[in-house]
Amino acid sequence: LQQQAEQTCRQLLRTQEEHEQLLQAAVEQAEGLEQSLRNAEAVLAERVAQLRDAQAQLSRNKLLIEELRGENRRFAMALQAAELKQKSMEEKNQLLEEQASALKQLIGKITPASLSG
Repeated sequence: LQQQAEQTCRQLLRTQEEHEQLLQAAVEQAEGLEQSLRNAEAVLAERVAQLRDAQAQLSRNKLLIEELRGENRRFAMALQAAELKQKSMEEKNQLLEEQASALKQLIGKITPASLSG
């Protein structure tokens, strides 16, 4: 009976050692998982910061685009006004050329008449 008790005691000790080894392995695995989780959280925080920066840049870009569109509209209106002014000047120039031509013809008619008179 004593031998059986000693054998049972040794078996209990082996079982206890196995459980302690399993517990230690589980603790080490949990520590590894915690480290992985901390690493993942750090990466995630960095990505969140990058996304916030990108979002801020996108907002600035949208504002710049709106400003450029407004400026483009002003330039288009200025160009249209300049084109209208140029057309008006061309029409005035054409009228002045026609008047100059008419004056030349009139002078051409008057000059021979005044020379012969």
